[in-house]
Amino acid sequence: MLTKDHKRIAVLYLISVTFMFLLGGLAAGLVRLELTSPHGQLFTSEQYNKLFSAHGIVMVFFVIIPGIPAILGNFVLPLMIGARDLAFPRLNLLSWYLYVLGAIIVLTSFILGGVDAGWTFYTPLSSLYSNSQITLCLLGLFMAGFSSILTGLNFVATVHKMRAPGLTWFKMPLFIWAQYATSLIMLLGTPVVAITLVLVILERTLKFGIFSPELGGDPVLFQHLFWFYSHPAVYIMILPSMGVISELVACFSRRRVFGYEFVAFSSIGIAAIGFLIWGHHMYISSQSTLQNIVFSLLTLIVAVPSAVKTFNWSMTMYKGSVQFTTPMVYVFGFLGLFLVGGLTGPYLGAVAADVHLTGTYFVVAHFHYIMVGGAIMGLLGGLHFWWPKMFGKMYSEFWGKLTALVVFVGFNFTFFPQFILGYLGMPRRYHYYYFAPEWQVYNIMSTAGATVLGIGYLLPMFYLTASLIKGKDAGPNPWGAKGIEWEHADSPPDPHNFHHTVVVTEPPYNYDAIQDNDEFRKKWGAPPVTYKEDNV
Repeated sequence: MLTKDHKRIAVLYLISVTFMFLLGGLAAGLVRLELTSPHGQLFTSEQYNKLFSAHGIVMVFFVIIPGIPAILGNFVLPLMIGARDLAFPRLNLLSWYLYVLGAIIVLTSFILGGVDAGWTFYTPLSSLYSNSQITLCLLGLFMAGFSSILTGLNFVATVHKMRAPGLTWFKMPLFIWAQYATSLIMLLGTPVVAITLVLVILERTLKFGIFSPELGGDPVLFQHLFWFYSHPAVYIMILPSMGVISELVACFSRRRVFGYEFVAFSSIGIAAIGFLIWGHHMYISSQSTLQNIVFSLLTLIVAVPSAVKTFNWSMTMYKGSVQFTTPMVYVFGFLGLFLVGGLTGPYLGAVAADVHLTGTYFVVAHFHYIMVGGAIMGLLGGLHFWWPKMFGKMYSEFWGKLTALVVFVGFNFTFFPQFILGYLGMPRRYHYYYFAPEWQVYNIMSTAGATVLGIGYLLPMFYLTASLIKGKDAGPNPWGAKGIEWEHADSPPDPHNFHHTVVVTEPPYNYDAIQDNDEFRKKWGAPPVTYKEDNV
């Protein structure tokens, strides 16, 4: 609890985030259970509001946003750049304590009565009318926001100042590029939402007229400030996952990522454009038509760097020798879910379609495919990839692959019917739909899928924990991967990470150097070696 070792702090985050994930998942299960009946017989409207608010608040602010940066970023970022720790180890520990303190305050607000304004806290409901524990909850989120800011600051300083000799910017792994871009968003965007939350608290407690029309304020101002952060926050959730996927694709295709520079710059491009498109959440507010058109165009443009990544991953696999290990199965799961989420995005970016679909389950399905499907698939894929490095133990490949399949199937059964529900017009946040009983079959399908998905999310806790007790020793490099953390560090790494100063002399993902490793290829069922002349 007092350690300053980035690896141990990552494990503390792993335990904390897993606990919050279970709570958020429990709330989601109760929401889905309620929706199996058109009449909403289990909970009152107020209880249902508090349930989906708790689900959204916990999952967004305490699971998906901190998930990959706090767990995988903390553990592998210094290892991947040849550093002995993060730039500010004490600040790193403080970040974890702020996360825990924020989580305790938010959970206390749930115990004392809950929050009924959703995770978006729209005013004037949150600032003037709600009698729930919003003030206490916002205070907890304010604390958690500082945790995020400090983590981003630590990562940026570490990448700038602590890279190993010879590790130039264009020799850095793509996971580092993704973490760097994510950290910039954290540093620039999180203070805005933190100040916004404080303003809501001031309006609730001191009746300052900032957002509520009754007090002379403007509720649309809140939406501008909230989405200025919260849309880039989507990229805080998905960019780290994209970085993980780049590492997995390179390793298990035994090839340098096709168009490495384009993938690296696309991370920065997504981070930059992400700050210009918040207005697409407000097409039906008081924005002018010109504003809607501009935000619509910018929203469609942000799809370009995302498409660049997907195309380059596909080309990497096309020209590589793909090995179907557990992390790679998660890569295919990620691509499948991200593709569906990405292709449904333009419908919400286009003004005319969004006016029909906004506020419906189509939106719920879309953002779950991106934020949950993409982010959690990346987190699980990365966790299975670096688990042997973190703990020095291998897990069951059978259970790993089976779980990835269960998660993929369960996810699609849960959220794909919600696209249909949204198209049919079912509003989100409703706890009954007796006026449209034909929606029940889709809701039951969705709840059945959520049950399968819940089982899939629980399984890794069992077989990964079992691997710590009876798993085979992993050795320093069980995947035959290229990278400083695999080639120069033990599994688990030494407290100071390395026994010597690492000097980088070769380009990233130089898998040509191990092209003759036939024994490794046979182990993971890879096809025979086929040397790629264009593998640069």
